Amino acid sequence: MPKIAISAGHGLKVRGASGILDEVDEARRVVSRLGEELADRGVDVKTYWDDVSTTQNENLNRITDWHNSQGPHDLDVSVHFNAYEQVEKPMGTECLYVTQKKLAATVSAAIADCGFIDRGPKYRDDLFVLNNTIAPTILIEVCFVDSEADAEIYSTYFDLICESIANVLGGEDADITPEPEPPQALFAATGKCSYFGGPEDTGVSPSEGLALYSSVSQAEYLFLPSQPSGTTGLARRLNIWTPYLAARWDYKVTPKTMLASGEMALVTATKTGISLKAFPADWGPAGPESDHDTGRVADLSPSLLDALGIETDDEVTVVFPVPESES
Repeated sequence: MPKIAISAGHGLKVRGASGILDEVDEARRVVSRLGEELADRGVDVKTYWDDVSTTQNENLNRITDWHNSQGPHDLDVSVHFNAYEQVEKPMGTECLYVTQKKLAATVSAAIADCGFIDRGPKYRDDLFVLNNTIAPTILIEVCFVDSEADAEIYSTYFDLICESIANVLGGEDADITPEPEPPQALFAATGKCSYFGGPEDTGVSPSEGLALYSSVSQAEYLFLPSQPSGTTGLARRLNIWTPYLAARWDYKVTPKTMLASGEMALVTATKTGISLKAFPADWGPAGPESDHDTGRVADLSPSLLDALGIETDDEVTVVFPVPESES
């Protein structure tokens, strides 16, 4: 049987998401019950939550230090609850990972069998606990605290949810052997998005160009066959049916030649859980360093926005290049 260390996300004085459910309270409830379920299955399990920290940074370090102080063990588990906006509809469960894709998929599916939408395993290399724990780690997002449907399922089937997770982690077939770590992403950002480009985008001037391309011949797949009437710039010539995006790239880390090489980024919509690949096309939108800060981290092609099932100012995560696990 494995040795597992499980912690509840956030802390008594550093609260997490709150809606119909409270993330901190419910994560502790799940951790406590999960510890009991695993112990009943003969697993050597340790549990923890933070009552001390007063800042997010202190909280993240305290939780990670606890995991790493447990001596040799097989798996770290961090329990969280998701949030987006108050809705009646179901939103679902997911499990985040850096190296443990198979285990994350199995855990997410087991929780989903209790009645949730299965948003599946999600690769995230921008989360402190996943990046700084020594043992293989998964971060469970049990459900959405602000979904009425999720809250109802969670309240009704709490016991079954905890039993289902324990059956995976404490089962004889639990697949928690270390997997090779994929290369770290060169660029990752999470935040609001919008759309840009194409003949109808009057938000860019008829002559506006693109930061990554100076001619159509460099990437014909991004552009319309002919220049739209009354325009001269490449931004208005972008083919809106091609998945492309702009982000605030750091050219020292991801040079223009790399971004324009045909390598793709992975864009994941928080609201829908859908992940799609897209070509870097431009630098933007304007950020905090600008007098015209948009408050957004990415601009997407209109068709990509639609395919992700989201709208302007919905949240996305952009990772470049596409993680090996998603290739």
